[in-house]
This record gives sequence, structure tokens and C-alpha cells, in this order.
Amino acid sequence: MQDNERTGLLLAMAGFASLSVGDAVIKTMSGEWSPLAVGALRFTIGAIGLSVLLFWKEGARGFRPSHPWLQLARGFCLAAASLCFFCAIYLMPLASAMALAFVAPVLTALFSGPLLGEKVRLPTVIASVIALCGVVLVLRPNLAALGLAAFLPLASAFFFSMMIIANRASGGQGSPLSMQVFVALIAAPLLLIAAIAGHWSGIPMLQVSVPDWSVLARCALVAVTASTAHWLAYLGTMRAGAATIAPTTYIQMLVAITLGWWWFGDVPDAVTLAGAAIIIGAGLILWRSTPSAAPATTKKLQR
Repeated sequence: MQDNERTGLLLAMAGFASLSVGDAVIKTMSGEWSPLAVGALRFTIGAIGLSVLLFWKEGARGFRPSHPWLQLARGFCLAAASLCFFCAIYLMPLASAMALAFVAPVLTALFSGPLLGEKVRLPTVIASVIALCGVVLVLRPNLAALGLAAFLPLASAFFFSMMIIANRASGGQGSPLSMQVFVALIAAPLLLIAAIAGHWSGIPMLQVSVPDWSVLARCALVAVTASTAHWLAYLGTMRAGAATIAPTTYIQMLVAITLGWWWFGDVPDAVTLAGAAIIIGAGLILWRSTPSAAPATTKKLQR
């Protein structure tokens, strides 16, 4: 069982690290193509590839959701989260954007009470206050330089937490692959509409021109790495359990800092790193206090 858990942890770490690599690739396209167009193309490629795989494995029946409106909500939240985050990493250092996006687990815990009827416990409130202190530290330099645009990662975290809540509500309504396909098929056209609207908005950063072949190749690369990352995280969860792999998500922060320094020369200052550490610490407090973390040991004993 220990070897199985180690394998699960390694798979999950590889998956989450791949997500940060994809984010860094997206940041390399800053100034070359609209972030909304990048998101639209990335999800279109992903939706096509996943749909082909779903049809091959499950046939036409795999494309019939039992609760279409819930799948629409999942797709909308993913599209909004991706839109905000892609714009954020165009405008600010990758590590700072990633640190603020890590508020999502805390937001999920807070909103699961009113939206899912789950009890909001005292550790959740404490973790939320701690995370807010970290957010203030990370925003300090970026708010002065970027203005309201510095809140884009927080908006992304909010929509991502809403998607996680919608994921919980849709549990058992299809295979893991079909759940990925539903959300991608909805997010892709929404991002395409956003890209068209951005082009006609007159905002220079959102203008869509005929892209260089390298932009198309990088979008395809991100589509492959992101889909692979989610699959690796799923395999890791199946082997080690959700509670066990939860802390491995924070490897994204280490990869983001490393790639931000290596590719873009973005070296976060001590205050930003302290804010990131506080946000991660809040997430770890939340993870340690969740009822699902404790039973993980019990399940091993029962086997």
C-alpha cells in the first residue's frame, strides 16, 4: 500500500508541476497574441482531443449529461477562471499570479456552506483570515503597478472555486473522462465569444491577428500538457486518495517561481514570497483540519 501511495504522490506531483509549465508557456505568448484567443484555441484543441477519446471509449452515450444546466455552470466557471488567469499571467509575474490563485481552496471551503449545505467550521474561518493576510502582502506591489488588473488572479480563484463546488454537485453523473469533455465543450465556445468580443473592444492586448505558427504550436502544447496534468492528478488521486495528494498542489508554486526566474527574470521579493507562504500555510491548515484527511489513515488500516 505504501508503494501505491508513493506512486500516487509522484503522479500527482508530476501532474500539478505540468500545469505550471503550461502556464509559463502561455506567458511566453504575452504580446504576441490575445490571451482570450490563446484560451479559446487551447480549449478548442483540448475539447476536440478529449471528445475523440470519449467517443472511442464510451460511444455517443458518453455525451449525454444527466444535468445539462449543472454542466453549463461548470463550463462557464472554467472559462471565466481561465480567462482571468491567462490575462493575469500576461500582466504580472507568474509566481505572484499563482500565489493569489491558491486562495481557491479557502474560497471553496467558505462557499461550500451556503451552496452545498456543508458546515463551515472554525478552522475554515481561521484559514480564510490567514489567507487574506497573505493576499494583502502579495497584492502590495502589484496593486500599485497594475491597479484593478492585479485582482484578476483573485477573480480566477473565485470562479475556480465555484467550478470545484459544481464538480462536487455533479459527482456520479458521468465518467471522469466525460466530466472533462462536458466542461471543455462548454468552455471552448464561451472563450471563443470572449475572444471575438475582446477583438472588437479596441483594447490593444485583446486584438486578434493571424498568429505565427509558433503560437499555434504552443497552444497545442498547453492543451496536451494540461489534459495530461489533469489525468495524472486523477490517477494519483485514485492511488493515494484526495486527502493525501492535496498538499502536492503547492508544487505549482515552486515550479512557477523557478520558471518565472529562469524564463522571464521575475524574481519575487521577500514580501511577496512571505505572502505566498502565508497563503500556502492557510491551505495546509485547511487540509489538515478537514474530516477527509483523518480517515485516510483509517482506510489504510481497514485494508
